[in-house]
Formats: sequence, C-alpha cells, structure tokens
Amino acid sequence: MKKILSLLLIAVLAIGVFAGCSNEKSVEESKEEKQTEEKKSEEKQEAKLEGSVSVVGSTSVTPVAQNLADAFSVLESGVQIDVQGVGSTAGVKATDDGSADIGMASRNLKSEEKEWGLTEHVIAYDGITVVVHPSNKVEDLTGEQVTKIFKGEIKNWKEVGGEDKEILVISRESGSGTRGAFEEIMHLQEKNAEGKKVSAVIKEALIAEGNGAVKANVASKEYSIGYISLSYLDESVKGLKVDGVEPTIENIKAEKYSVFRPFLMLTKGEPSPAAKAYLDFILSDEGQKIVGEKLITVK
Repeated sequence: MKKILSLLLIAVLAIGVFAGCSNEKSVEESKEEKQTEEKKSEEKQEAKLEGSVSVVGSTSVTPVAQNLADAFSVLESGVQIDVQGVGSTAGVKATDDGSADIGMASRNLKSEEKEWGLTEHVIAYDGITVVVHPSNKVEDLTGEQVTKIFKGEIKNWKEVGGEDKEILVISRESGSGTRGAFEEIMHLQEKNAEGKKVSAVIKEALIAEGNGAVKANVASKEYSIGYISLSYLDESVKGLKVDGVEPTIENIKAEKYSVFRPFLMLTKGEPSPAAKAYLDFILSDEGQKIVGEKLITVK
C-alpha cells in the first residue's frame, strides 16, 4: 500500500512540475509574441513616408498631377506634394538643375534635352484640340487647312466654309509643351538660316500663356481659333474635327485622331523615397484610373 501511495505521490509531483514548465513556456512564448508585434509596429512607424515633393512643369499635365497628388496624400499623409504649372521647358530645366524633384512635360524631349541624363516616365497620352468660338459654324478642318491657317496662308473663315470674317489665330507662349507638340504634329516648324527649327506660326498670332488663357480668349473672341489640351475642353469653346475625326479619347486610342502627345514626368538620378512612391502610385491601377478620367492611360 505504501508503495502504491509513493508512486501516486511521484506521479502528482511530476504532473505539477510538467504543468509548471508548460505554463512557464506559455508565458515566455506570449512575451516573445508581444515583443515581435511591438517590433513590427515600430518598423511600420519607421517606414512611414514623410517629406515634400516638388512637381514643376507643363500646365497641361498640372490638373491630372494635382488630382493624383490629392489621392496620394490620402494614402501617405506625411508627404506633401507641391504641383506648379509653369510650362514644359521650365519643367525640363528644373529637373535638370535639381530645383524640382519631378518635372512635367507635355511633349517629347528635344534632342539636346535627351543628353541631360533625365529619366522619362510616360504617365498618360493627351489629345490637342483645335478650338473655335461656339457660334462658329465651321465643324471640320483638314490637317492641311489647320496648318495653312496657323501659317497665315488662309486668313478668312469663308475660305473654309465659314463667314466672311478675318481669322484671329491664338497660339501658346514659347516653351509651351502643347505648342511644341502641336507645331511638330501639324508641320508648323521650319529651319532658319542656321539650320535651327523655328516656329512657322503667323507673326500676328495672339500669344496666350496656358491652356486656360487660350480657352478664355477663344471663348471671348468670335472669329478666333486656337488649340488646347483635350482635358481642358468644355462648353465654352467648340472642338473641331480634324480630317473628319472628332477629338475624343476613344478616337485617340483607336489612332483615328492624329493630334496627340505623351504626358511625361521626369526625374534625374535616384528619386527620393517619397517621389518614387508618388510615381509608383501614378502608374498603379488606382493612379491610372484617375488618369483615365480625362486622359488616355498607359496601361
């Protein structure tokens, strides 16, 4: 009997020791798990993006760049995106000299600019719309007629089916990406005595700075003609067909409407973590959905 009681006592003690060890192990594991979670939380806090990103350049790219910046800031509240529309050429130069983190251009880079070591990020494609006053009865022009009007070879609306009124040509300022792309596509550039390409647009053209200024001038001048980014088109002006094709996103995607250009974001060297995150967001599905609201996506 004593032997049986001794065996039972040993068994009870063994169970107690085992339970104690098991409980001790459980407490230790719990502590390790807590420490792991705390470490992950600290790493997450450390990985949170902070800082500012300056985005400078094309007034055509500015609206979509701002919309993308607003959406990005919701995801990364610690990053401030500052978007400034000052023209494509200014944006390219700002990227090169480092005064901007990201440059915006609404045209292809010129041959000399390509030698500056800039990285091109195509974020969208945009149409350039030839616009007139809403009261103008002209609906369609051939590409050749557009070129001749801007060169000053066609001077009266009656020559293209309109009223007997002199045409007022409105163009963009020097350095404008929209102007550069429009002149290149519509063959409105010629070489001077030194062999350098110069604008062939009529000297008497009214020069307006920015898409908004062109639109406002055309909207207020009944017999004028100008060109703006498709994203700026609204009921205040009338977009003309070119060679029978309407300036729409669908027609550009189908390569039926020929007057379009790329929207570029430019960087030089390795971008900052915040700038890289912004660019990655632009090319993500969410970013391209925003781009697709008024422009042609790259995906």
